[in-house]
This record gives sequence, structure tokens and C-alpha cells, in this order.
Amino acid sequence: MRNAPTILHLDMDAFYASVEQASKPSLRGKAVVVGGLGPRGVVATASYEARVFGVHSAMPMAQARRLAPNAAYLVPRFGLYRSISEQVMALLHELSPLVEPLSLDEAFVDLEAGEVAWDAGSARLVGEKLRADIRAATGLAGSVGLAASKMLAKIASEQAKPDGLVLIEPGTERAMLGPMTVRTLPGVGPATGDHLRRAGITTVDEIAEAGEDELVRLLGKAHGHALYAMALAHDERPVVAEREAKSVSVEDTYDVDIHDRMRVGMEVQRLADRCVRRLRGAGLSGRTIVLKVRRYDFSTLTRSETLRGPTDDPAVVREAAARLLDSVDTTGGVRLLGVGVSGLADYTQEDLFAQAAGEAAEILAEEEAAEPVAVQEAVVERRWPAGHDVRHAEYGHGWVQGSGLGRVTVRFETPWAVEPGRVRTFRVDDPELEPVEPLPLVPTIPVDGVGA
Repeated sequence: MRNAPTILHLDMDAFYASVEQASKPSLRGKAVVVGGLGPRGVVATASYEARVFGVHSAMPMAQARRLAPNAAYLVPRFGLYRSISEQVMALLHELSPLVEPLSLDEAFVDLEAGEVAWDAGSARLVGEKLRADIRAATGLAGSVGLAASKMLAKIASEQAKPDGLVLIEPGTERAMLGPMTVRTLPGVGPATGDHLRRAGITTVDEIAEAGEDELVRLLGKAHGHALYAMALAHDERPVVAEREAKSVSVEDTYDVDIHDRMRVGMEVQRLADRCVRRLRGAGLSGRTIVLKVRRYDFSTLTRSETLRGPTDDPAVVREAAARLLDSVDTTGGVRLLGVGVSGLADYTQEDLFAQAAGEAAEILAEEEAAEPVAVQEAVVERRWPAGHDVRHAEYGHGWVQGSGLGRVTVRFETPWAVEPGRVRTFRVDDPELEPVEPLPLVPTIPVDGVGA
């Protein structure tokens, strides 16, 4: 382990919820919960105001609504979250070539490799500047931990939350860790924590006192050795530079199990198209098509098919996914479906037959689109997810507060507004209302009088 606190851990504070608060003036300082809003939805992120009521990530959404009935409940806007994450990661890459992202809002950085820090003083300056740069670029807060190892840097960033910086001086690690709960250490979840508690071990100091042999007896060789080393503040893991994606996939969980085989097939086709859009957006293609099916009894099946060469052709992916579905028994119902592509490459080996099939499919789609409008209106329903962006021809940019009973309620405001915007309600089929892309949290040019 190094002798200077030059490993940095950044964790953006309540990231998804903070993005929503920053983009919606009326929600600033209010309880905000982001996640799936259906009966089986779970909380992705809760703002600090919502956490006061006991709401936390991975909690069933129905339970969150009982705890915080007056919170704002919003559907995630992953495209916006990714774009902001890219801005943050770009700032980290300016500090060092060794950046290890853990998620959209969390990463390790080796400051020593970037030659920007060599002791506690220089590391602290880098951390404070990073926090200021992130706020200037995105308007959001991030917490920073600095230490001589990855484990300690992550623990430090947890202590720094929200919107702070904690630096652990080398030599003080054991004294700092000792009184902390065993759950502080990586890899100690509820089950391991309960197992240790039954053995009379509740703090990190007590793990160290128990000794390596006792931990191996309680937890097994690998886990026991690793836990004893962590209790002594030993962590030699290096910061590993960002790895290339191994696969691209999409999946949906359904509020009600799907029993109709034709509907299942249509969902798989839709997921295949979404997967290809994501694949093309990343400039990639892939050889192996993967289908994931979770059935009514929670059993999960995966099927895969490897093509002769990489493809990003939607017709090829749809056909392969359909063939894989043919081998799966969906009797009893389906609660989750997913389509993925692996074996990625940054080029495409065209298949002329697949290309011809794709052109035929496009012609068929055009013919179906040419059917009378009345027929299409009978099967196409406009959806207005809560929290998503819209624009009205008269009132401008806003976001969906909610919809139902043929109505949609919109609050008209932009991220740069000083005061909350006005609320209006429309028919769900109002021709002057349309979905749009989110606005940036920080304006790229000076904005005068916006949001009045």
C-alpha cells in the first residue's frame, strides 16, 4: 500500500435524483424518488429529502410510496444521466490515465499515475478543484474520498457525503477503521454481517482481534483471508483503467405477467430494435445474440446464437432473437424479457441476405404505415412518463407531472429558471404537445430572463 493518499474515489450525491432536482426548479429541496413506477418497480435513487422518510435504493416502489406519499415519483431519464456522466468522467480523465468507473456516478482515480498529487496537501487541492469543476460543468455535487488504497478511499467518500471531501492520512487507517461496524468493509453484506454478529463480532477491531484462523473457520478460506486483511487496512488492489464494454443489452420487467405468445414475440422484436439502436449509438457491432427470459416462477433462462460475423443490422438481430424465443417455453407467463449482443467489434461484416431481408422488412413497415390513420389510432397510445420532457407549441418546454384518465399534467419550466413554473393540464392526444430531449443542466450560452 502506498504512503500517500493519492487514490481518489468520487461518488456523485444521489445522482439520478440530484439531476432531476437540478433540471426541475420546482423540485429543489423536495423529496424526489426515481425508479420504476409500476407495481413491481423499485427505487433507483432517492434524494436526501426522501431518505429522511426511510426511502432508499432497491426498495420496492410501493413501500416507498407508503413511507413518503408526498414525494415526486419520476421515471428515469437514462440518456440525460449518461450525458452528464460523460462530462464528469472527462474531468476525471484530465487528472489521470488510470480512471476506473464503477457506474455512471462513481469512479476511482490514481492521482499518482497522473502526476497531479504526491502527498496529502496536493491530493486535497486536486480533490477540492475536482468538486468545483464538476459543479461548474454540471451544477451537481460530488463527494470525494482520498486515501492510500481503494477500500479506504471509498470509505472516505461515504464519510464525506453529502457534498464533502474526506482525506485519510496514511498511518491513521487502523485507528479510524477500528470502531466502525463490520458492514463498513467491502463484501460484508447482511448475511455475512449476521453470521459475524452471532459469533460476537460487530466492529472492525473485533474482526482483527478474532484472528485470521477464526475468520477462515467462520467464513471459508477466501472470504476469511480477505476480510482479515481489510480489517488490518491492507488493500493492494490497483486502479484499473476503463475496460471496453463486453456486451450491449436491454431488458424490460412487466407489471403483469405476459401470457400471450404473440405479445411475447412482439416484445422481443421491440427489445431487439432498442438493443440495435444502443449498439449503433456506441459505434459497435456484435456476433452473439442473447435472449433472456424470466418466467412467472422467477426461473431465468438464457439462450444465445453466434453469427458468422459481427452485425448491427436490426433485421438480423430480430430474426436471431425470434429463433431463440422458439426454443423457450413461456407457458405460465413471462415477467421479464431481455435482448443483448456480445462478441463486440467496431466494424460490421455485411450479410447480403440479411440486408435484403432488412429492406423487405422496411418495405413491409412502410406499407403498414400507409394504412388508414383511424386504424393506427386504435392501436397506438401516446405515453407520457412522469418526469420526462415535453414541449408545447404555446407554452414551451416543460416536464410531465403525471397522466391518467386521458389527461396529462405538465409543469412548464427550464433548468435555469429561478422560480417554479406554471402547471397546465391537456388531453393526452393534444397535437400541440410532444416529447422532446432534455435541456442541459447548465446553459452553454448566457441566458437572460429564462424561466420567468
